[in-house]
Amino acid sequence: MPIATITRRGLLAAGGSLGLLSSRARAADYPNQPIRLIVPFPPGGTVDVTARLVMGKVAELLGSAVIIDSAPGAGGNVGTQRVARATPDGYTLLFTAPNHTINPSLTPNSGFEPERDFAPISLVAQIAELLIAPRSAPFATFAEFVAYARANPGKLTYSSAGIGSHPHVTMELMLRRLGLEVLHVPYRGAAPAFTDLVAGRVQLKLDSLATSAASLAEGSIRALAIASRERSPKLPDVPTIAEMGLPGFEGILWMGVVAPTGTPPEAIATLSRALMAAARDPEVMARLDRAGVEPVGNTPEDFRALIAREIPLWRQVIRDANIRAE
Repeated sequence: MPIATITRRGLLAAGGSLGLLSSRARAADYPNQPIRLIVPFPPGGTVDVTARLVMGKVAELLGSAVIIDSAPGAGGNVGTQRVARATPDGYTLLFTAPNHTINPSLTPNSGFEPERDFAPISLVAQIAELLIAPRSAPFATFAEFVAYARANPGKLTYSSAGIGSHPHVTMELMLRRLGLEVLHVPYRGAAPAFTDLVAGRVQLKLDSLATSAASLAEGSIRALAIASRERSPKLPDVPTIAEMGLPGFEGILWMGVVAPTGTPPEAIATLSRALMAAARDPEVMARLDRAGVEPVGNTPEDFRALIAREIPLWRQVIRDANIRAE
């Protein structure tokens, strides 16, 4: 269903938001039909909710309906392949996440190559991964976890939403840099992985504040460290993994929009400006913050650089940890 539609006349009356459009895009009259956004994950999750919130504002700014099309499957590959094969006219876009840079190394026949088949538009939001443990775990801090794992190699377990998921590869990156051996227990989805963590069936999980806040507040789990550059204002007493002995370490679940390669530059420019403005809209920022999501809104060049950095990073982790797709 369309998220929002508003006429250009209405935009002008509202204060000239058409300044987002470059002169070339105005001349080309882009967009002049609904835009379809493919979200390669199930409805209702953090990525899907963020997409709907941000693209609702984009629809207002551009004066064009945005249709959200959920296409989950194969760890994001199903929807991603659809966009890779779509006509590059600016009317079919992909709302993607780190699976975009993980899957090509995890499944060589994924059907797409991030840098070859897609044009980055904007990174719109992100969430830092949070290392959590149940109250029953034999440690209460990150330092105690490291000491216990070092003294008991292979005894601890950690859960994830599945093999090759972002928390899985990020956890393996952290464990390898720390020189620790912790057993991975993959689940079919984040919800059961979290449930078993709270129940104490596994001792560790990388999660997000968005999904763990309630359990943290009630005291059923502990936050050991956060994988962001700086401490979170929402959890000021929780150290970063970087300050606990891994300088520069980050584990960020990012969310951004890309288009098929060959999409007209004027369409890319128009969309990028609209996405940056949407991510920085006060109402959108407030709603994202309540959900534990940090708005970003950057340029195609910055987003392209992030993708280029991550591809070899995850390729190395997948090779070193001998991760194989299910």
